[in-house]
Amino acid sequence: MNCTSTWSNRAIFQSFGADLPAFTRLVVTMSEVLQSKGWLFAIILVGSIVGLLALKKRNRAFAHFLDRASLKIPVIGSVLEKAALSRFARTLATTFAAGVPLVDALKTVAGATGNIVYSDATLQIRDDVSIGHQMQLAMQQTGLFPPMVVQMTAIGEEAGSLDAMLMKVANFYEEEVNNTVDALSSLLEPFIIVLVGVIVGGIVIAMYLPIFQMAAVM
Repeated sequence: MNCTSTWSNRAIFQSFGADLPAFTRLVVTMSEVLQSKGWLFAIILVGSIVGLLALKKRNRAFAHFLDRASLKIPVIGSVLEKAALSRFARTLATTFAAGVPLVDALKTVAGATGNIVYSDATLQIRDDVSIGHQMQLAMQQTGLFPPMVVQMTAIGEEAGSLDAMLMKVANFYEEEVNNTVDALSSLLEPFIIVLVGVIVGGIVIAMYLPIFQMAAVM
């Protein structure tokens, strides 16, 4: 709908002593705004995203706030947490199995977790391990690692198979992430269908409401 046809339709309705229905006027107004200002909204959206990413990269405190907040988002936060745990376990298992000393391996792992909260926790674990603390105790003190991960680490330390235990942890959480993502995808499909149906249905109703109202006026 363009502005000319909109005013023409309004003129026709006014000639019969009526005006376009409120819902139709709302849809027309939204259409006009998107046509005239859509580029501005797109620039604002893209600029906001780029600005947030740039600020996150430059400001560690802001990055810590965003990453910690993301872990508290329902469902999504759980996926992000499991993904970080998986990366932590797999990277540490791989580097430690390659013969890298545990303290040095933890430094590498800190940059591979993908979440600054877990990165800071890994660095804290490295500091504790470097002064002689057991790794499983250092992990437990952070409050970020589930009991299962701590127990598997403890078993690995005692049995001298830390890399094997951590690899099992990584495989477990990778499978958990994949299952959760698949479940979310299955739930999103009907939601998207319903959303598209509502949008299309709303446009159709907005188009036919004036016809019905005109028939009633005539």
